[in-house]
Amino acid sequence: MAQIFDDISRTFSEYILIPGLTSKDCIPDRISLKTPLAKHNKGEISDIVLNIPFVSAIMQSVSDDNMAVALARNGGLSFIFSSQSIEDQAEMVRKVKKYKAGFVISDANLTPEQTLKDVIELKDRTGFSTIGITEDGKFNGKLLGLVTSRDYRPGRDNPDKKVKDFMTPYSKLITGQYGISLDEANDIIWEKKLNALPIIDDEQHLKYFVFRKDYDNHKNNPNELTDIHKRLLVGAGVNTRDYTERIPELVDAGADVLCIDSSDGFSEWQKDTIKFVKKTYGDKIKIGAGNIIDYDGFNYLAGAGADFVKVGIGGGSICITREQKGIGRGQATALIEVAKARDEYFAKNGLYVPICSDGGIVQDYHMVLALAMGADFLMMGRYFARFDESPSKKLMVGGTYVKEYWGEGSNRARNWQRYDLGDSDSLKFEEGVDSYVPYAGKLKDNLAITLGKIKSTMCSCGALSIPELKNVAKITLVSSTSIIEGGTHDIILKETKTNN
Repeated sequence: MAQIFDDISRTFSEYILIPGLTSKDCIPDRISLKTPLAKHNKGEISDIVLNIPFVSAIMQSVSDDNMAVALARNGGLSFIFSSQSIEDQAEMVRKVKKYKAGFVISDANLTPEQTLKDVIELKDRTGFSTIGITEDGKFNGKLLGLVTSRDYRPGRDNPDKKVKDFMTPYSKLITGQYGISLDEANDIIWEKKLNALPIIDDEQHLKYFVFRKDYDNHKNNPNELTDIHKRLLVGAGVNTRDYTERIPELVDAGADVLCIDSSDGFSEWQKDTIKFVKKTYGDKIKIGAGNIIDYDGFNYLAGAGADFVKVGIGGGSICITREQKGIGRGQATALIEVAKARDEYFAKNGLYVPICSDGGIVQDYHMVLALAMGADFLMMGRYFARFDESPSKKLMVGGTYVKEYWGEGSNRARNWQRYDLGDSDSLKFEEGVDSYVPYAGKLKDNLAITLGKIKSTMCSCGALSIPELKNVAKITLVSSTSIIEGGTHDIILKETKTNN
């Protein structure tokens, strides 16, 4: 006879928070949303700490390089989807790492003998308006000059005009010496009123650029998640099929953390993938695993060496795993049990393995519930798919703007690598659907509202941080009638005019 669980499989919507004492010190501006992403020993700090507890889902319709840049600039992290070629995924990782690096290796270079036509074509192809003019046209060649958009007039200047005839020559450039600190470079930029400062070595070879816009961007995005070189952090999804080929390319491209993408992570294939990473890279490369929904699943993956464990099966808005396979568990129940397993593992081994809640979020307050129930951070797909920065198309459907949103288990994604069945290279049935989500605008604007709600709710619970929230939060079950009571009822709402 099968093992029967007596507890009910519950969702976040079946719970609500009870307020605690809000002290005078507990105001939104003082709330810290920092949280560990990777495992760490007792008394130590994780090598990767998120500034906000959000990561974007490993999905074609959610996490590409544009989303990764936008989310990292606001304190979170994206896991770029793996249901694409190794080369394309690695290139997306490279784009994120090159987006803002403090010291930037020049990707746009020409020789003095090339023409204005070459300049315009290079700018159109790369998007870069600052072009290093080197002796051989290479990024590390001898610097002879600089071309910016202020040096020519498209449509009026002769496209055959030589670069050497309109570039700013080296003799008129202000440069920084290789070995200079980023603070010193920024001081020169501000003192000399420059937009870009070339960094050269003793033989005049171009090493880097430092841009004014990077300094400004950082000041406008104080929560930016960056590495020691001031580059944005980025994650990448992997599968248990081609990991020996895919992972080295992603690491070479600069991926900071990996995550195995699977609808069911309690498998020997995941253990093999984790072992490969740890044997090849040690602790230098972090890898998360999942998804699991119970005590045994967590202990298996934590024991295998996972740096974090993802919780949730069938709770995503586009996921039909429970419907198709009868596999899954209510997200709240799964999270509560796995959090207990995490805490017991920590008490026994002195090693804290963070858990990520993936799925089941419908309302913003569900995010606080998930954190209070033990999640260290949340992975979300639908939430991020609605924004300008997601890779899907924006469409007008029924007079309303929407964005396309499809699951990795759908025929559209055809991502058979996620399903660890070992003997098949094709998708036999779907575990996800193809759909739309309401278009919501820019990530930054929506994120500010969401984070404001979370901080306000945490204040009502009397918590100034996520670890404190876990300790002091009080949660109760709700009845169906109390859910009705919690919304508007017994009134006639006024119609509100909106400008389209």
